[in-house]
Amino acid sequence: MRNWKSRLVILAVFLPVLATAQTPSEAIALEQQGKLAEAAEVWRGVTRKNPRDAAAFASLGTVLSRQEKYPEAVVAYKKALALNPKLPGIQLNLGLAEFKQGRFTAAITPFNKILAADPSNLQARALLGLSYYGLKQYAEAIKHLNIASNAEPTNIELHDVLAQSCLKAKQFDCALEQFRQILQQNPDSFSAHMLLGQALDGLERTPEAVTEFQAAAKIGPQEPNVHFGLGYLYWKSHQYDEARKEFEAELAIDPKHPQATAYLGDIELKNSNPDAALPFLIKATQLSNDVRIAYIDLGIIYAQQKKYSDAVIALKRAVELEPLQSDAHYRLGNVYKAMGNSELAQEEFAKVRALQNNPEKSR
Repeated sequence: MRNWKSRLVILAVFLPVLATAQTPSEAIALEQQGKLAEAAEVWRGVTRKNPRDAAAFASLGTVLSRQEKYPEAVVAYKKALALNPKLPGIQLNLGLAEFKQGRFTAAITPFNKILAADPSNLQARALLGLSYYGLKQYAEAIKHLNIASNAEPTNIELHDVLAQSCLKAKQFDCALEQFRQILQQNPDSFSAHMLLGQALDGLERTPEAVTEFQAAAKIGPQEPNVHFGLGYLYWKSHQYDEARKEFEAELAIDPKHPQATAYLGDIELKNSNPDAALPFLIKATQLSNDVRIAYIDLGIIYAQQKKYSDAVIALKRAVELEPLQSDAHYRLGNVYKAMGNSELAQEEFAKVRALQNNPEKSR
């Protein structure tokens, strides 16, 4: 008896479900009410009843995407595609679901398929460009973002990503044009002034770059790296007093800024104050192990102090960071020479000659 009663209770619990017909119209009504979890369950029921219904799988994917359940949405979209590859909008939805997971490589395939069928699809074009940007394939990103941004001249976000792609690809003229378009629409854009300054610096137009960084610093005086960037440009122009003020301003915002710390040390060294430089340089290497100038300067100071083993360690790290720059090899060769190791010294000097004879390598 108890067993029969238990079965009856279970049957009673499930009777309402068994009695309710799960239909697309019911799922759509639930979606319209914002009941996405319930709508998803109904769509699952529809797909169980008719596992060949591509539209139902596509609708399930859409509801799951709205819930930000992108991995499950991708599965549903792929089932829909397997059943009907020509289902409208399915490739775009699949690409978006992959894109929103940061799976940029997976997103590229559906976006390319859309453009193969319709090259004028600007949404797919922009998303394809953004996918390449996410993969740091900036040259490919530029091709697609250029088309998309030309079609939408007022879309500042697109121009910004295109400009950054140009900057990272070292296509400085392209970056310059994009940042200027952004500033025409938004003259108070902090990031546009700052990045335009970087582009101008890449073109060796340092005074103009300084002007842009000054504008950025005026708009966002507490923004990270703006004072360091301006200080670096002053340092590059040998305006060390102005550079010092900016590096100190950066450290007032971020006391653990390794580059600002290192360049303050370099200024002290250039002013013939190695004892004052040393604490800055050591601190910079403690904050980060990839600030090359700190290791170069430490190598110089240690060599002057005849601490040759320490100099070798510092200069070797500088070489590791940029092996195609000749200055660290030259200084390392001189340290080996001072240590009496002529064989290692000649090896380093040979590397210097090879790099100097091949300007492309030493860039």
